[in-house]
Amino acid sequence: MEYKQEQSKAAQEENSSFIRISNVSKHFGDFVAVDDVSLDIGKGELFSILGGSGCGKTTLLRMLAGFEVPSGGSIEIDGLDVTRLPPYERPVNMMFQSYAVFPHMNVEKNIAYGLVKDGLPKNEIRKHVDEMLELVQLGDFRRRKPAQLSGGQRQRVALARALIKKPKVLLLDEPLAALDKKLRERTQFELMNIQYETGITFVVVTHDQEEAMTLSSRIAVMDKGQFRQVGTPKEVYEFPDNRFVAGFIGTINTFHGSIASISEETLSVYSDELQLTLPALGTHPVEVGQEVDIAVRPEKIFLSRDEPDNPDDVRIQGVVDDLGYLGNRSLYRIRLANGKIVQVSSQNRRRSVTRFLEWEDKVWISWRPRSAVVLVD
Repeated sequence: MEYKQEQSKAAQEENSSFIRISNVSKHFGDFVAVDDVSLDIGKGELFSILGGSGCGKTTLLRMLAGFEVPSGGSIEIDGLDVTRLPPYERPVNMMFQSYAVFPHMNVEKNIAYGLVKDGLPKNEIRKHVDEMLELVQLGDFRRRKPAQLSGGQRQRVALARALIKKPKVLLLDEPLAALDKKLRERTQFELMNIQYETGITFVVVTHDQEEAMTLSSRIAVMDKGQFRQVGTPKEVYEFPDNRFVAGFIGTINTFHGSIASISEETLSVYSDELQLTLPALGTHPVEVGQEVDIAVRPEKIFLSRDEPDNPDDVRIQGVVDDLGYLGNRSLYRIRLANGKIVQVSSQNRRRSVTRFLEWEDKVWISWRPRSAVVLVD
């Protein structure tokens, strides 16, 4: 999948404005659902808009589809201004969260529906349907009705029906939300493969962070009608631009403090709550004395019973306040001397029926300076 994401990233860089959203807003009375957002999406990208309920992501998708008209701004697709075009005149198709497959039609008739409405010859329809059935691996199910299919199979029927007319852009609204966890994980990779094979630009709206991270070449994190950060999954996770993104994507520990010193590669932040000076990476312009947060992901933190001997690492003593076993990893909540709780994620590399640590065990937590980032906003 890494290769495919790199290919998609290269396509985005070469065609950075295949979809261009310029200063788009949407008001419903006094409520601002989308607030002056701008975004470029490249041809062939699998792009995700990620956010919680009510953040404006679905409203933005509906404006791309033509079901809502922007209150301000413009939308272009492949150089065509579609801002006020109706849905049927846009080079897009949409796959809804409910899939909306026709219960009275079998699989091949569901997939063929759009081409039948367009009046294509029967032999041409049959050819395209066969291609789609092979693409979504449903050739053996062509005569079945939706009620005879699993959730994942219905999802593939809806996807084939949306793709058969070869739109320039496919919009997907929470495409995997109705599937159980294991099926959702498998279908993510199937969806990536289909997008890669067709080369169609996919724009996915989702609230699921893991889904967006797995699927996407890039992600736009949305909150209160605005984009808080746009970047690759690695950029958004490893280098969050602000406190909202850091807290929304995964789990993170933060320590409040103020800038003590600035060097070319790192910043030093003095934390009153820890009574320690913490080194960290910083990508924002800051000044000595400025209040900031130091942020460290749970999996970047090491646990040990004995004090670590690397003098460059941050080292803090604490007590195991709580723990949870998740099979492939364990989660620990470590209580520091000031009462602050730090979350640590530890991979379970060895098979054992006994725990490495128990409640109230004294431990040391440590992390490398480059594992921490400075958050300003």
